[in-house]
Amino acid sequence: MDNETIKAHLLEIEESKLDFTVTLTGKESKRVNGLYKPETREILLHNKNFQDDNELMYTAIHEYTHHLINEKAIEEANGKEPLKQSRVHNTEFWARFHSLLDIAEEKGFYKMDMTVSPELEKLTSEIKTEYLEANGKLMVAFGKKLAEAHRLCEEAHVRYEDYLDRVLRLPRTAAASITKVSVVPVNPALGFENMKLISSIKESEDRAKAEEMLSNGKSAETVRELMKRKSKGEDDQKERLEKEKNRLTKTISELEHRLEIVEEHLASL
Repeated sequence: MDNETIKAHLLEIEESKLDFTVTLTGKESKRVNGLYKPETREILLHNKNFQDDNELMYTAIHEYTHHLINEKAIEEANGKEPLKQSRVHNTEFWARFHSLLDIAEEKGFYKMDMTVSPELEKLTSEIKTEYLEANGKLMVAFGKKLAEAHRLCEEAHVRYEDYLDRVLRLPRTAAASITKVSVVPVNPALGFENMKLISSIKESEDRAKAEEMLSNGKSAETVRELMKRKSKGEDDQKERLEKEKNRLTKTISELEHRLEIVEEHLASL
C-alpha cells in the first residue's frame, strides 16, 4: 500500500477539508508506530513496524484522528492555530478513533478478525464469561455486603468512613462505586468497569441507551463522550433559560417601577 492509497482510504472513511500528507518513512521505530505533525499536517507511518496492511491502516486511522481533531480545533479558533492540548489522547480522541475504525471495518479497509485464531476466540470467550461477567456478579454481591455493613455501622454508632479507611482499608470512592453497581441494575456480562460507567448515569433512559451501546460493541470512551455531549447540551440549555429568566425578571421589575410612576401621576390628577 502506498501513500496515495492510504490517503484515499482515510478520506473515504471521513472527509477532511484541511489538506494533509501521508508518508511511509521506510523506517522501523521502537518508540512509536506513527506520528502526526499538526503544524505541517503530516502523517508519518513507520511501515517497517508492521507485518501487514491491516496493522498499517490501524495506525494510519489513529494518526488521521489527530488530524481531524486538529481540523475541528482550527475551525473553532476561526482559522487560527489552536493551542496545544496537554492531553491529546483524551476521551474525545478515543471516541472519534473508535468511530472511524467502525467505518473502516464497514468499508473493508480494516478488520478485527479473530476467526483466524481459534485459540484467541476460545480465550476471549473464557475471559468474558469466567472473568468479566463473574467479576461483575461478584462486585454486585460485594456492593450489597458493603450496604449491609453501612447499616450495621450506623446501628453500632461506628463511623462507616473510619470502618472503610482503617478496617477494610478500602478507598471510599471505590466503596461508593461498588455499592452503586449493586443498586442500579446493570448486565454483569459488561464487566465491572462498564457497570460503574452505566451506574454513574443519572437518567434510567440514558443508562439503558449506554448499556445497549456497550452490548453492541461500542467502546466505553464512545459512551462517555456521548454522555458528556448530552450533559454539555443540558448545561447550555440551563444557561440559556437562566439568562432568559434574568432578562424577564429585569423587565418585570422595570415595568412595575413604571406602573408605580403612572399610578402616582394618575392619583395627582
